[in-house]
Amino acid sequence: MLVHVRSQIIGIALFVAFCSFPCFATEKMSSSPPNIVLVVMDNFGYGEIGVYGGGALRGAPTPNIDSISEQGIQLTNFNVEAECTPSRAALMTGRYGIRTRKTPQGPPRQIWYGLTPYEVTLAEMLSERGYATGMFGKWHLGDEQGRYPTDQGFDEWYGIPNSSDQAFWPDSDSFQHDAGVKFTHVMTATKGQKPVKGVVYGREKRATIDQELTTRAVDFIQRQAKANKPFFAYVPYTQTHEPVDAHPDFKGTTGNGSFADVLAQTDFFVGQLLNSVETLGLKDNTIFIFTSDNGREGIKRSFGFTGPWRGSMFSPWEGALRVPFLIQYPDKIPAKKVSNDIVHLVDLFPTLAAFTGSAVPKDRILDGADQSRFFMSKAQKSARESMVIYIGNDLFGAKWRNWKILLKDIDEKSYAIRNLAYPSIYNLIVDPKEEEPEKFYLDDTWADYPLWDVIEKHQDSLSKDKGSPDS
Repeated sequence: MLVHVRSQIIGIALFVAFCSFPCFATEKMSSSPPNIVLVVMDNFGYGEIGVYGGGALRGAPTPNIDSISEQGIQLTNFNVEAECTPSRAALMTGRYGIRTRKTPQGPPRQIWYGLTPYEVTLAEMLSERGYATGMFGKWHLGDEQGRYPTDQGFDEWYGIPNSSDQAFWPDSDSFQHDAGVKFTHVMTATKGQKPVKGVVYGREKRATIDQELTTRAVDFIQRQAKANKPFFAYVPYTQTHEPVDAHPDFKGTTGNGSFADVLAQTDFFVGQLLNSVETLGLKDNTIFIFTSDNGREGIKRSFGFTGPWRGSMFSPWEGALRVPFLIQYPDKIPAKKVSNDIVHLVDLFPTLAAFTGSAVPKDRILDGADQSRFFMSKAQKSARESMVIYIGNDLFGAKWRNWKILLKDIDEKSYAIRNLAYPSIYNLIVDPKEEEPEKFYLDDTWADYPLWDVIEKHQDSLSKDKGSPDS
């Protein structure tokens, strides 16, 4: 564990600060709890859609996705974790990924992967509030009995258990069928029943699955509207994770390549979701969110776009950590608001609890902050001003306001972790590309102090976290 020379001096103050933040006071909402549609992209960079500088610039306008910002909030400093599984764990639990996954025991396949049954998921919390919960897409938080979505709060699920790189296998000329490696299948599951394996997830299915996810999500919304039941529709699309294969109806339509074709189809699919909510008369009582699990792919010739930010997923740079975030909730969240305050993916758990009147668990440390008042403009500033940065189970640094400290970085070609002789400090307003550390320019090294406070407070909280009894 990292120990800073000042830690003993401020230890007691940090413990007091930690215990008082974040606050999870619940804002009283209407007697009819809002529906929730949560769209999460896969390896989708900050700069892909129109309102973040992409859209037409990327070869495909995105009017449907952009319309969410016209009717709600656009965050320009929304942060996630640097890779898929910890980000999805953070979203589901309101806890940093470092807290939520299996402990380092057993073979490598079982180390730091997925969620333990101990965790309370967003779906479980909303189920307790009386919500119908449906998931349509990529899970990536456990692929064995007891750890599928329908084991952790979802009433129904259609999608893939892991990731889309496995779609390469069935079409690979080098695949050896006697190696004991199993193809991934598209799966269907209902709470209380064993999931059923469907077709093999190869390149042909990879191209069409996001349309299927949309169709099933729309059907779920329609069924719950007919039953007059509040719903949580979680739609974690499989795009734009490699391979980026467009649906046959969209392939070649932009004339700008497969990535632009997929961007166009994604905007169309999101439009279908938005339209279903509106035509059913549910728009005014539905929270609609569009975001991503992390920034663009890091492999060569994967042409995702991180806008002004450096790096890609699996890195500590802003290109991995900052992603689009748009949210609308008519008459509750003001339209056309843009903010550069720090918000983190873990905040969605307590924020949605506040909006829906749900109870958050009290027997564990939550890292999320309730942003409901900030989103509704009842508070001028975000409920947080800092966050920590992990890759896997390695603590890389922290952010505080517009400042960032990195204790480690990576070789951007090999992804090897590099320990730094001196921590690098960046002013992200002045130097968004993280090119010149402030550590070597003495006028701004005062930021070292609040940044180290963030790290020490986090480490203190880890030492007090009881963790999972079933890990």
